[in-house]
Amino acid sequence: MDASVPPDALGRRVSCDTHYGTVRYVGSVSRTAGIWLGVEWDDPQRGKHDGSYEGTQYFKCRHPKGGSFIRPNKANFGVDFLTAVKDRYGLNDKQDVQYGTENTVVFGTKTVEFVGMDSVAEQQRQRGKAEGHCTASEEVFQSVHAMFMYLEEQLNKLIDISVRECAVSHAGETEEISRTCARCKTKMFPSLKRLAINDNKISQWSSINELDKLPSLRSLQCNNNPLMDTEKNPETLIQLIIAKISQLEVLNNCEILPAERRGAELDYRKIFGNDWLAAGGHWNPEKNKPSEEFLAAHPRYPSLCLTLTIKCPEKPEQKPVEKKLPESMTIQKVKGLLYRLFKIPGSELKLSYESSKLEGKEVELDNDLKPLQFYSIESGDCVLVRW
Repeated sequence: MDASVPPDALGRRVSCDTHYGTVRYVGSVSRTAGIWLGVEWDDPQRGKHDGSYEGTQYFKCRHPKGGSFIRPNKANFGVDFLTAVKDRYGLNDKQDVQYGTENTVVFGTKTVEFVGMDSVAEQQRQRGKAEGHCTASEEVFQSVHAMFMYLEEQLNKLIDISVRECAVSHAGETEEISRTCARCKTKMFPSLKRLAINDNKISQWSSINELDKLPSLRSLQCNNNPLMDTEKNPETLIQLIIAKISQLEVLNNCEILPAERRGAELDYRKIFGNDWLAAGGHWNPEKNKPSEEFLAAHPRYPSLCLTLTIKCPEKPEQKPVEKKLPESMTIQKVKGLLYRLFKIPGSELKLSYESSKLEGKEVELDNDLKPLQFYSIESGDCVLVRW
């Protein structure tokens, strides 16, 4: 394999000059030397063929002229998010640390000043007195340890990160994503509220999915990325981003109103509802087993279902039951679920619901063909069952 070809090149997004595409083939091509990349271009006019050459089909394209072969050194695979952060702030994996003047330390090209380190050093000295004399090397170790503890504490307070125009193309390697983002939720960037990733090469929805794992993220700027061109309707693209990042309040400097979020999440469920069913999703919670591939592509989809409490007000011996149901589930299917739950024929069931927003009022669910969303039911509402 060519050294310039990443091991996970197949399926990766690349750019060549001003054009973007997806790698569909990596390998040799008949009657030529060396390794080639077979690319399906976003703009079919950039291509030359359908992935075949001299009668051999190396890969397939949706457009008969949407593909071509390029040499690996012509393809720009971009960089992952963490690499961009390290480059922007002058860090690397084997960072040399140099001591500057007074309370400063130089990491790569950046000078870090430690405010309050005198008090930290004094605490270390007092601890040394209490525990006995320390050797010089122990004192140095304790001071360096305290310094890095202090640095980690400051990173935990980081609120803004900007990696504009840093050639970011994806969130990270598959194994790196799970490792890194687990840290993001627990140790790294717990206070990060604003993130700017404008003017990069992000083209995969998986990168947007990862941002939902940042617990404090409230504002995102992501204009001028190839991802923004994947949907013909810009409004649909905005809705998908809103639906994928649960805690987001501002997108590209525009406030996300509660009604806009509800609409975005509702449309998200509608758009991918058939995919959910095809992947093993089911209206019956006991049979609902969507595939790992679907959950990886749509990690928020399960949480977008309604969480409803089901009560039988005239049967106090029946304990309330909590169920997660999709908004698109019809009243008829709800009755089918309740039949399996209470062993009462659906024809005898009368359903209504109550909400904290409608104090003292019940709304009848009187049309079996209508979905739950028709009645404006929300998570936390209570379905009342009578027979």
